[in-house]
Amino acid sequence: MPAVTVENPLTLPRVVADADAVQRPVLAVSTAPSGYEGEGFPVRRAFAGINYKHLDPFIMMDQMGEVEYAAGEPKGTPWHPHRGFETVTYIIDGTFIHQDSNGGGGTITNGDTQWMTAGSGLLHIETPPESLVMSGGLFHGLQLWVNLPAKDKMKDPRYQDIRGGQVKLLTTGDGGALLRVIAGDFDGHEGPGITHTPITMIHASVRPGAEVTLPWREEYNGLAYVLAGRGTVGTDHRPVHTGQTAVFGSGSALTLRADESQDAHTPDLEVVLLGGKPLREPMAHYGPFVMNTRAELQQAFEDFQAGRLGTVPAVHGM
Repeated sequence: MPAVTVENPLTLPRVVADADAVQRPVLAVSTAPSGYEGEGFPVRRAFAGINYKHLDPFIMMDQMGEVEYAAGEPKGTPWHPHRGFETVTYIIDGTFIHQDSNGGGGTITNGDTQWMTAGSGLLHIETPPESLVMSGGLFHGLQLWVNLPAKDKMKDPRYQDIRGGQVKLLTTGDGGALLRVIAGDFDGHEGPGITHTPITMIHASVRPGAEVTLPWREEYNGLAYVLAGRGTVGTDHRPVHTGQTAVFGSGSALTLRADESQDAHTPDLEVVLLGGKPLREPMAHYGPFVMNTRAELQQAFEDFQAGRLGTVPAVHGM
């Protein structure tokens, strides 16, 4: 699955939780419902049914695929607006092309991440390249929405293209897991993603039978979403599998374990770990707008309808 890996994790810096760290209990395990997004690509809604108090500052996350497209099947999204938050698109396999009404965007593939701060607002489109539409092929990724604090919601939009080779690679004490730090500070190691809201985002591959106990910032929440495979979470070994999210309680360390036997096409337990400092601000959310009040939400709709979030470039024939 992962495009960014190493042959020998033991050559990497190691992260070990303190012996006296307080283990985070598992509060809940939820299963993501399946659906379709954009022009019809399959997604799992990772956070569906989870109380927002456990998610804050994260809003939603979709696992896109994993799907093997036939020729002519790859799909994307039409032009759509955003305001008031950040979208994080992480491509594990395949290729996506992004473009916005401000002239930003680019191509991300195989381990790349695009971090788009919508801020005051823009129009945005995501499409597979013509070559992938013609040939078909594997597509798998994530899109995460991160809320912006009220003071930053109307900042100018910003793009960050984070190439797979830029992520910070770490391992655990025994080399049982490969940790890709995409954003935030993790035990003194900085990921390349620059965030307005303090968060940590990690993609972990845990070898079969390996148990991982990681230090975790006490002021952050803790979420673990299973991209693929089977294992357990917490010291009470709650079972988890593909498409499930574990919500952790408070503490300074969290534990994951991969089952001894994994699926043939998924040799490791693949998990996305998320932590963030809760904003604890009012949230008014509808569709592509995430604001603090209903009045701000109404203003976002009015600005979009009036064309104040930008116009679609003529190159797309609109």
